[in-house]
Amino acid sequence: MTRYLLATLLLAAPDLSAQREGPTPTQTLISLDSKTPQTPTTQNLSIKVNNHDAQISSVVPISPNGAQIALLIDDGLRESVGRNLGDLKTFITSLPPGTEIFIGYMENGRVQPAQEFTTDYAAAANSLRVPLGSPGISASPYFCLSDFAKRWPAPAAGEGHKARFVMMITNGVDPYNGSTSITNQNSPYVDAAITDAQRAGIAVYSIYYADAGFRGQRGSFSGQSYLSLVAEGTGGQAYFEGLGNPVSMAPFLNEFRKAIAETWIATFPAPGNKELVPIKVSTKLSGTKVRAPEQVRPGNTVLSE
Repeated sequence: MTRYLLATLLLAAPDLSAQREGPTPTQTLISLDSKTPQTPTTQNLSIKVNNHDAQISSVVPISPNGAQIALLIDDGLRESVGRNLGDLKTFITSLPPGTEIFIGYMENGRVQPAQEFTTDYAAAANSLRVPLGSPGISASPYFCLSDFAKRWPAPAAGEGHKARFVMMITNGVDPYNGSTSITNQNSPYVDAAITDAQRAGIAVYSIYYADAGFRGQRGSFSGQSYLSLVAEGTGGQAYFEGLGNPVSMAPFLNEFRKAIAETWIATFPAPGNKELVPIKVSTKLSGTKVRAPEQVRPGNTVLSE
């Protein structure tokens, strides 16, 4: 009887060895900050995964038809942002052929699509409108980013994954985190947005522009600080011009376009039994800094055919 019970327990017990997944191929976006053109390779890049050295097996550039850009506009922005609609339209219509663009407005914690992902740049440009200018209508831009990251459209039948980029135009203030004091810069909603973007493999860029309801330097400082945290956490960049609104968004949009064109996909092994793992990418190239997300989801596919 004892033998029978023991055998039964052994058969019913989970196979723990099967749950210990080994290293799994993982992809992430990387880009280089350098005054001179540089090309990353497996020889001049190194990576630490979960604080351990790992081997980068490949570094490949992103072709125009391998990229998706989501332009997310805070519907609470001051209506003066309308003066920049021309800059946004020029950016959209000058995208490299094949790059997909999405236009959405951040409202009530969600992103309301104005134009789904498309390569019809004229249609995308025509979908732009002046934001409503209602203070706080986004609820929080970080609620919107989290929700959009989770709902990013899956590849169409017969198509592979594409590199994902977000450009947020917002004041970056998180009204649900209380005061905009410089001593109150820890927001669980900002942290959640970073994590959700990391899981989805999204590089988040942003342009600071004031909301209709927030004025003063404290709000500007708080919003810009949060936007910088999101950019650093996901491998993107945060653009702002002092504490005020940019006279023109064109220079920032040009930098964003250039950054996408100079982004590569690095493939490396990561422990498959982790939800997210910290990574640190560095380079031997002189005068060059690597931008990459601070964490990745093991097994993440950035680009597939």
